[in-house]
Amino acid sequence: MAATRNLSNWTLAHEIAVNANFCIKHEDYPQNSFAGTVKQIVHKAFWDHLESELNEDPPEYEHAIKLFEEIREILLSFLTPGANRIHNQICEVLDTDLIRQQAEHNAVDIPGLANYIINTMGKLCAPIRDNDIQQLKATDNIVELLRQIFHVLDLMKVDMANYTIKSLRPYLWHNLVDYERTKFQEILEETPSALNLTTEWIKESIEDELSSVSDESSSSPGADSSSKPIISPTLVLNNGYLKLLQWDYCKTIPETLITDEVRLQELREKFNQLKIIACVSLITNNMVGAAIVDLPDFADHLKRISLPLLDGMNKKSFDLKEALNAIGVQICSTVNKSLSERGLPTLSEEMQSNLMGQIAHIVEKNNPVCSLIDKRIQLFMRSLLALPSSQKCMPTMPGGLSVIQTEMELLGSQYASIVNFNKKVYGPFYANILRKLLFPEAAVEKTEAETSSN
Repeated sequence: MAATRNLSNWTLAHEIAVNANFCIKHEDYPQNSFAGTVKQIVHKAFWDHLESELNEDPPEYEHAIKLFEEIREILLSFLTPGANRIHNQICEVLDTDLIRQQAEHNAVDIPGLANYIINTMGKLCAPIRDNDIQQLKATDNIVELLRQIFHVLDLMKVDMANYTIKSLRPYLWHNLVDYERTKFQEILEETPSALNLTTEWIKESIEDELSSVSDESSSSPGADSSSKPIISPTLVLNNGYLKLLQWDYCKTIPETLITDEVRLQELREKFNQLKIIACVSLITNNMVGAAIVDLPDFADHLKRISLPLLDGMNKKSFDLKEALNAIGVQICSTVNKSLSERGLPTLSEEMQSNLMGQIAHIVEKNNPVCSLIDKRIQLFMRSLLALPSSQKCMPTMPGGLSVIQTEMELLGSQYASIVNFNKKVYGPFYANILRKLLFPEAAVEKTEAETSSN
């Protein structure tokens, strides 16, 4: 239970701090759902019963008094420390003991109490609720009015929670590194296996690097194959982060990246969209470059037609081949229209067929154009992650990516921000894992030394 609670607090604090759009939303059950139907029936029964009590002769006020007591506590919860005058006024007007005494003499002024409550809500609510307050003032039926008061109070609770979140965000951000590291350490103490997936992720990155170094050594004449390759821990970690851009999110993500999983998935989809656009642009330029040389806005047009068609491309149900066919048709149409406007012959049927075929082949495994663009995106991202986090300038954009340069720099900046913050929080945990995997002898000696000293 403690580990689960720590995980929840850790995830929530991270989301509040890094997601400027994070807020609590007022959500109700769908109207036609079973839960929604049950809620509707129960609420109707309650308010119908209250109405029948107030219509009795003499009226029965006990349930109404309990509602006023609840409203009083909610209004008091909205007050900031030091708001003594309005606090005392609310307690005085909504004094349930006094209201009960008035009820005994059939002298309860329910409309007057409701009017006071509405005016007080108007003073305490956010500007976005002003219309709701006006609608309350226009409601005549007292039972319906009380029902709507509770509805607006629920909305005000959400507003207050979101205001609190907004106020806490700067404080959370300032202390987030220490907070997240401490919380994760507590989780690790409760659940020793909480770094298993992270260890496996780093281990795979080490194996990839060893394979890469081995290939380079075998291709270099005179290289000493007997010497043990030296691998940079920073390079291992950066390559691990790069693997997340091609991660299969059906698999569980490393534990240290759970809090950014949704953002990483969104970035992966956007990078994949940009890769397709760069591929299409390269193919089009190679095949019909002369036809589009006088179209300065062709790159922007390509993005405008491609991005909507590629939306949701990481979903299993997405048909990439169909989307590429549609993009090919649009490109041929655009090029032919431009050629016609300039009095030039349009693309032949064979040329159009070849162009659309080349674009459709992007979906195939090991497609040379796709592989080339992917390598250049990886090169740009690797260069970006190698820069110091304090450095603001971007690395040189590799050839073939100029069509997506603006978008690549924006997404790259967002990705680097996630990576650099992740390193700050979990650096000590990564260092321990890397030490054990890259320098096992040193790790064993350290353990033995610690054991002997105890």
